Amino acid sequence: MAPSSTATKSPRPPGASFNAAAWIFSIATCIKLLLIPSYRSTDFEVHRHWLALTSSLPLRQWYLDASSIWTLDYPPLFAHFSYLLSLPASLFDPAITSLSSLTGSHTPGTVLYLRLTAALCDLSLFFASYRLISTSRRRSLFTLVLILWSPSLFIVDHVHFQYNGFLLGILLLSLGFLEEGRDLAGGFVFAVLLCSKHLFLVAAPFYFVYLLRHYCRGGFFRGFSRLVIMGIAVAAVFVASFGPFVYYGQIKQVFSRLFPFGRGLCHAYWAPNIWVFYILLDKALAFAFTKLGFIVETPMASFTGGLVGESSPFSLLPQVTPIVTFILVLLSMSPCLVKAFKNPQPRHVVRWVAYTCTCGFMFGWHVHEKASLHFTIPLAVVATNSLDDAKHFFLLSIASCYSLFPLLYEPQEYLTRLLLLLTYSFLMWVGLSSHFAPARKNGLVGWVSSIYLVGLASVELYGQFIHPYLFEKNLPFLPLMLVSFYCAIGMLYSWIWQLIYIMLHT
Repeated sequence: MAPSSTATKSPRPPGASFNAAAWIFSIATCIKLLLIPSYRSTDFEVHRHWLALTSSLPLRQWYLDASSIWTLDYPPLFAHFSYLLSLPASLFDPAITSLSSLTGSHTPGTVLYLRLTAALCDLSLFFASYRLISTSRRRSLFTLVLILWSPSLFIVDHVHFQYNGFLLGILLLSLGFLEEGRDLAGGFVFAVLLCSKHLFLVAAPFYFVYLLRHYCRGGFFRGFSRLVIMGIAVAAVFVASFGPFVYYGQIKQVFSRLFPFGRGLCHAYWAPNIWVFYILLDKALAFAFTKLGFIVETPMASFTGGLVGESSPFSLLPQVTPIVTFILVLLSMSPCLVKAFKNPQPRHVVRWVAYTCTCGFMFGWHVHEKASLHFTIPLAVVATNSLDDAKHFFLLSIASCYSLFPLLYEPQEYLTRLLLLLTYSFLMWVGLSSHFAPARKNGLVGWVSSIYLVGLASVELYGQFIHPYLFEKNLPFLPLMLVSFYCAIGMLYSWIWQLIYIMLHT
């Protein structure tokens, strides 16, 4: 598992060519433009409604408004971001910023405008990624390809619809500052990220430990003064973001929107994490005990028929509460925190943050499958560091992207999602194999990974061509369960791989 080879050196000059990088971004943008007519999820209407809400109502009503089921549940800085996007929206279609617009009724102008904003806001990801590859000789323009041409980003942001590219750009900008030793800037930018999307809070323990040990070192007075400076910088962001709602006496209401623990442990489609195995074990035990003649109380909540509510969803195994998941997330990331405390090295921050986000994904409460972007994109940054990193990223990126396939459930999107994944897999194979000399000779995928990928293809073939003719009426959700379970195996492998790598090589 050690870094087993050195990368083939490329003749590029110090700092990647900006012109070539711009071409990579332009090609990605062209793909996004082709996806404009694609299927749109309810998230599209959510973000359109937020543009209307923030532009039509005063600030004090943003988190009180309940005129729509799509209430504002992102932090205030993202709400201000939505307000900025709403300013030129009327040039495309005044209906974009109308609170009275019918849900799901989108004019061509509305679709075009929101799609273009998602593509344009990816500039943050482009510039942050370019900064990262320009400051390291272990990275190349192919690293930019791995990030900007990610099929997961295309699926989630430019078909399903969200602004993850914009937010991940802020994350990579923060990581770039930390790598360069500009800790104050890195901490400040991370605070901006937290006030834009609170789900990145899972990386906060690492940031606290790392900045405390790396930025606040150098004796008591120097360390204390730096701690105060960092505290002021971070507090300023939070005061600017949440301060008005404290003044209005609405901070409890804001937090209830940001942290709706009543939604349950799992989302409607199970994110491929550790809880998939827990759910299936509970169901298997309930089935076995029922066959043995025991009376097993069947929970009212369904893990496949919608959001899991506040009822007790498990038949036999202990119920899982938010505090349990919180403790598990902290315990799982503790080896990384210990490493950062003992020896805070800037060159490891990208890998450490990716691992903490993986822990949040694997053990967190009400995790969405889209959250895999929070660690797959940072791991793309280190994918060319070693052959082992390349092999790990190749398998992880395929499993994580495949886990998103159920998001595009309409038949007309099938070819789109399949081509995106297959094309990216081919590019990874060619690019990473050419980057490492041993990979050109022995291949990028070992026998275990090969078996896993064959199994993944089998799950897809079953779901598309066999299940509809055998169990469609009696077990309609079986393909979803198989995708979630099989991808959870790949995610569990990735979490263990990252943990062992961090313990041995950082």
